[in-house]
Amino acid sequence: MKFLHTSDWHVGKTLKGRNRLDEQRAVLGEIVRIAREEAFDAILVAGDLYETSAPSAAAQQLVVRALMALRETGAEVVAIAGNHDHAATFEAYRPLLKAAGIQLAGDPRPVHDGGVYSFDARSTGERVNVAVLPFLSQRYAVRAAELLTGTPSDNVGQYDQRVRDILDHLKSGFTDGAVNLVMAHLTVTGGTMGGGERAAQSIFEYHVPATAFGAEPHYVALGHLHRRQSLPAACPVHYSGSPLAVDFGEQDNKSVVLSVEVTPSTPAKVTDVPVTAGRRLRTVHGTVAELTGRAEEFGEDYLRVYVREATRAGLREEIQEALPNALEIRIDPEFAAPVTTSGGERAVADRSPGELFAAYCAERTVEDKRVQTLFARLHDEETSGV
Repeated sequence: MKFLHTSDWHVGKTLKGRNRLDEQRAVLGEIVRIAREEAFDAILVAGDLYETSAPSAAAQQLVVRALMALRETGAEVVAIAGNHDHAATFEAYRPLLKAAGIQLAGDPRPVHDGGVYSFDARSTGERVNVAVLPFLSQRYAVRAAELLTGTPSDNVGQYDQRVRDILDHLKSGFTDGAVNLVMAHLTVTGGTMGGGERAAQSIFEYHVPATAFGAEPHYVALGHLHRRQSLPAACPVHYSGSPLAVDFGEQDNKSVVLSVEVTPSTPAKVTDVPVTAGRRLRTVHGTVAELTGRAEEFGEDYLRVYVREATRAGLREEIQEALPNALEIRIDPEFAAPVTTSGGERAVADRSPGELFAAYCAERTVEDKRVQTLFARLHDEETSGV
């Protein structure tokens, strides 16, 4: 039997103020086309369907239509909430989408109440069990572990142990002679960041070792890290990555979906299927004259420009006129005059909130890294709207 694994669509994400909904529509359209051509038994969407917890009506319409189009291919469609999605809204839509044949999970659920979705593959008639684990924040990990395992959870226990407990419960829904899958939205220890993830919900205590999945799953479909990668484990553990680079930090990532072939008795065979829709992101360097001369080469690519000249009046306007797709324009550090405070430090405007808080702690001789970790998490939650 054959599955399509995708994740991290981030529909509604803008880039430096530029609306990318048309690109996102083209990417999802390409994924639907791939699904039609390949006749998959199931489509697994491993979280972060949206960019924000309060997506626009246009973004919601695009995602719902994409899910319905995937279902119309005849494949089972199973999707979970990621850290960018609003879990409660997913749960509210759950009955409606279930009526359309789409399985949606916003919160972790017990095995017999949606935690494991089971069906017979249309290609072989064999049983498939999909254990689903939407994103779990620190604040809800204890509650979810207690709900699913039925035993009190130690509040000071590690995040990864709570996730292990939940996975052990979900795997109790696996059956012999079936293809047993896990789909989750989380960070596996040793995974490589893609460049656009929310740091406070990807690092610190949010790591889960690949050993947490055990050897029972035939395949583990992950979302959260935007770079296509696999992790060494006792079973196949794969991130599909984002099918569209969401920021310039992801400009070199491969945009793919994964085709997974597996039987109850053989290991999963994973094939990368390229996704070509959407504009390329590119970082370029040069003088104004050099960059202007290369305008045709850049085509419709979105650009991050480093100008290799000292700043002067009208420079930004010259670049924007020659390169209308230049979304970010900076002076190359080699040519930039250092901006410092009277004390010799970089100006406040040039430092991130995390750097400013670290400096604040240093001034007051606060050396506990847990304080900075907590600040990063709280700042991330407040600015993300989650």
